[in-house]
Amino acid sequence: MPAADRKITPADILAPDEYARRRQALRQDAIALKKDRRMEVGPFATFHFENYASMWLQVMEMLRIEKGGPEQIPGEIDAYNPLIPQGSELIATLMLEIDDALVREKTLRALAGIEESVFLDLGGERIKATPTEYEDRTTPDGKTSSVHWVRLRFTAGQIARFKAGKEQAVLGIAHPNYGHMAAMREAVRQALAQDFA
Repeated sequence: MPAADRKITPADILAPDEYARRRQALRQDAIALKKDRRMEVGPFATFHFENYASMWLQVMEMLRIEKGGPEQIPGEIDAYNPLIPQGSELIATLMLEIDDALVREKTLRALAGIEESVFLDLGGERIKATPTEYEDRTTPDGKTSSVHWVRLRFTAGQIARFKAGKEQAVLGIAHPNYGHMAAMREAVRQALAQDFA
């Protein structure tokens, strides 16, 4: 991804009628793109690794749904630009997908602080994720959200090793009530390697 595509600008926003015409094709492209930018870790945690394309489409969808016109554009750009990797990091949306409402309520109460326990193990070296700068996703009474955003910052050496693909990359969650890991498929690694400068 060119460095210029690390921020959405107002000039990138399509007119509503143009987006309506192109929406189906753009969404199909996004499905193909996301296939190798997604990882399941354990029974109900799914990571969706974001980039310029995924955040641009999200902005376009929000504008379509909320119909706020030109006045809405700056707010949406400000909300989603921080979720675009800037060349030395990976950023993921972590979704805790539990269909049953009662089970979900109980489980989310047991997973307070889960966003603080995400890591990527690269050849035995652990890279600890940090929550993005969004508001705290765990309430004072100990219930966490079903959606979190986490950032994995890499050193130049870690980026080189990740791109080389000679060491296993394992994504994990080390929460006391949800300890799971998953090895990263090569297709996912190659897709995510494009997020680095």
